[in-house]
Amino acid sequence: MTHWKDILQKSITTYSALQKHLDCNNTVLEEVIANFPMRINPYFLNLIKTPHDPLWKQAVPDPAELEDTVCIADPLGEENLSPVPNLVHRYPDRALFLVTNQCAMYCRFCTRKRKVGTERMHISDDTIQAGFDYLRKTPAIKDVLISGGDPLLLDDEVLEKLLFTLRRIPSIEIIRIGTRAPCTLPMRITKRLVTILKKFHPLFINTHFNHPDEITPEAARACTLLADGGIPLGCQTVLLKGINDDPSVILALMRALLRVRVKPYYLFQADLTRGTNHFRTTTETGIAIIRHLIGRVSGMGIPTFALDAPGGKGKIPLSPDFVLARGKNLVFQSPCGEICTYPEAGEAF
Repeated sequence: MTHWKDILQKSITTYSALQKHLDCNNTVLEEVIANFPMRINPYFLNLIKTPHDPLWKQAVPDPAELEDTVCIADPLGEENLSPVPNLVHRYPDRALFLVTNQCAMYCRFCTRKRKVGTERMHISDDTIQAGFDYLRKTPAIKDVLISGGDPLLLDDEVLEKLLFTLRRIPSIEIIRIGTRAPCTLPMRITKRLVTILKKFHPLFINTHFNHPDEITPEAARACTLLADGGIPLGCQTVLLKGINDDPSVILALMRALLRVRVKPYYLFQADLTRGTNHFRTTTETGIAIIRHLIGRVSGMGIPTFALDAPGGKGKIPLSPDFVLARGKNLVFQSPCGEICTYPEAGEAF
């Protein structure tokens, strides 16, 4: 098997390289790439079947990224919630620790596209140490999510040292890793990596698949390796216009995730990130998709549809409403459309 670093080294990062591999003859894309970097590794490139298919749209720059006058650079207010560089403390008991600015592919809808893959996201030994120091002096933080960029692009030794240091902080109970590597570069998931990760339980991984075509035999193998290592896997899918804003697509994705032992966790409404407005759907679209899932797949396969509130206000669940009336009886509609009643506690049946 080709080493994952060799695959990454052959990534498309320039407009001229893009022209050689895909039918892209719009010079505006040079300006797009200058503002928002591009990286498409050979593995993901080979998954693209036709121009502008769901995987193309996630990976290939679009002139619409420069035409966005609606969205903002830092929609979740992360910079204002960072007591030290690259550590976001939004919730009382949790922290987001950004440890790299690199990804196996720079997704065009990325929340941090303002800085991921650029010098605007400066991460060094000093910033990592400042993060550790803050976590040590803030014992209210029990749960740390390691993200970036993609933490699994760190060398094994670097990642192991980082996890070892976190585990030595007594107040930290849970470690989570946010990674898209099982989807975008599944050969990064090796037996050696899993051996390292499972030394630091309780450790969870939230990965990220947006379309059934991303769950390839290679991706399935990566998820199997992680699951066999006792690492619980969740998926954070983003609702994206023209990619997965179709109930049948999301249903197929949820079923495929369960087959590879990945629990659907969140279906996210797209953030208000500058350069991504063309990906946004209405919230009604997402609510309708969740309604479609209920009754068609087991509860394990139904993610929480959520909106990450602008300005760092946190994740807000958005759910379909099956309740028609409340009183002595709860009147509601079943997934099949039947009207049902349920007597409230204390009422005669």
